[in-house]
Amino acid sequence: MRFDSLETFLKDGASALAKGPVAIVFAEDLIEVDTCVRHHLSLGFKSLILLGPDTITLPPAVELKVHRVVYDTRAPNMLTNAVNALIAAAPGIWMYYCYNAEYLFYPFCENRTVGDMLIFHTEERRFGMLTYVVDLYAGDLGDAPNAVSLEDAHLDKSGYYALGRSTVDGPKERQLDFFGGLRWRFEEHMPATRRRIDRIAIFKSQKGLELREDHTFNMEEYNTFSCPWHHNITAAIGSFRTAKALKSNAGSAFDIETFRWHNSIEFEWHSQQLLDLGLMEPGQWF
Repeated sequence: MRFDSLETFLKDGASALAKGPVAIVFAEDLIEVDTCVRHHLSLGFKSLILLGPDTITLPPAVELKVHRVVYDTRAPNMLTNAVNALIAAAPGIWMYYCYNAEYLFYPFCENRTVGDMLIFHTEERRFGMLTYVVDLYAGDLGDAPNAVSLEDAHLDKSGYYALGRSTVDGPKERQLDFFGGLRWRFEEHMPATRRRIDRIAIFKSQKGLELREDHTFNMEEYNTFSCPWHHNITAAIGSFRTAKALKSNAGSAFDIETFRWHNSIEFEWHSQQLLDLGLMEPGQWF
């Protein structure tokens, strides 16, 4: 179904929020919207809400499975405004959010649904899941000047690190700031507030929960990477978003001839590669 605004969707599209997990996709432009939507539908989300310009075109078979919402994805605070409105409208269900040209991977996602994973995660009394945003980029920018190529996608196999997350009161328990990928290698082109690659992209909504602009939540336990007793499942989002931005921004586009370096490898589009690289882990889920 199509809705002319988020307000109309919240009024007339409540059935899409009746049962989770729900995927929320923000289309900032028209690049790889179709493949992003198809990928997340294949993971078993009960509903998929696509927010973006009305000019997006999807194949009819895909269109029938998606709730389209006309939304200004270039407006300030557009993501937090929408996610927080959806949280308030539907407490108690699992949600996931991403941008176009991003692709969720979790352990064993090739043969287990996202619902299967979240049943286990709930049994472990976890209500948020840490996801690493792994930068993807075209291997040949001559063939793909916008840096997006699913057939020639690459990622960094190393160069990732974490620092303790601190406040004026001291370090936060079980919270880390993660860095790496293009945001680390080309940090001179990235504002300091945009260099982290961690995102609590999968979470269970509840009354009073709010997403903040730095991709953390106002309830601190949601921002932890594991429970106090053992490691939990983490996931990864393969994302062309940073590569797109670096090649479309006039301040960086002409300074970058290639994103490849000695630690670049081809992306295999399989969860096992991300597990082997340590970019996500199964926790106690086997």
